[in-house]
Parts: sequence; structure tokens; C-alpha cells
Amino acid sequence: MFPMLTGFISYGQQTIRAARYIGQGFIITLSHTNRFPITIHYPYEKSITSERFRGRIHFEFDKCIACEVCVRVCPIDLPLVDWRFEKDIKRKQLLNYSIDFGVCIFCGNCVEYCPTNCLSMTEEYELSTYDRHELNYNQIALSRLPISIMGDYTIQTIRNSPQSQIDEEKSWNSRTITDY
Repeated sequence: MFPMLTGFISYGQQTIRAARYIGQGFIITLSHTNRFPITIHYPYEKSITSERFRGRIHFEFDKCIACEVCVRVCPIDLPLVDWRFEKDIKRKQLLNYSIDFGVCIFCGNCVEYCPTNCLSMTEEYELSTYDRHELNYNQIALSRLPISIMGDYTIQTIRNSPQSQIDEEKSWNSRTITDY
């Protein structure tokens, strides 16, 4: 008789524990109903990137000494550096520099270890194309300065505005930036 009674008590405790877990999950689900949506309407609203964001690499041709440190520290040996040795000045002269962003993992090692700081990470993240060969950037494409999201006058910044003001000022034709 006692084993059967302890079995019922154990079953009751397990049932109560399961109901408690289900109730906790239900409370968490209900707490999410009062939150604002995190989704943004991408072409019209853009997220402000963080300070340490690693986007497209910017290259300054004049600063590069063709030391190839960037190639040696890259985990996939990605930057292609073409140079020739100038005998009269006894230095390397850079001929061509290119990075294929279709293969790049944006680790930032090349930027960190560059002795002349000719490489830097930008906040540009819109690199999508229909052809993967367009992601192979030469020194001319790498030296192009990115357009700052904050400096773009067609995008409205809504970082410090109250929500009611944002809803009133928002129109279908204006693009906005949200900071999450």
C-alpha cells in the first residue's frame, strides 16, 4: 500500500513541476507581447553600426610599403599584393593590391597588423551583388571612401526622439535610422 501511495505523491509532484515549467514559459511568452518590434524596414531604415563594426576594408595606396604582412596574418591568405623591386631606390614598389570580399571573413587581422596603417575597416556593409566576381576589389575600389550613414541627408536619424514624435515625423518617402 505504501509504495502505491508514494508513487501517487511522486506523480503529483512531477505534475506540479511540469505545470510550473509550462506556466513560466507562458509568462515569458506573454511578456514579449508588450515589446516594440525589432524588425526594421531595411532600405528605408538603417541600423547604426557599432563603434567596433568590421565592414569593408579601406586601402590607402600611397601608404603601403608592400611588406605583405597582411597576407601573412590573413587566415586564408586573401590579399593579393603585386610588387617589383626598384634597384635604384632599393625598395619595393607596389603595383597592384586586391581583396576578394566574397572570400574575406572580415576578421580584421590585416588591419590590426599593418605597420603603416594603410588598411582600415569601414562601416560599409552593403556589399551584395548578383555576380561574385564583382566582389573582387582592386586598389582603386578599395581606396573609395564609404558614404557615412550618419552624414547621409536622405536618411532621418531617430536615435534620441520620443516614439510619438517619430510616428508623426515618419513619412513614406523618408528613410530613417534606428539604433538598437
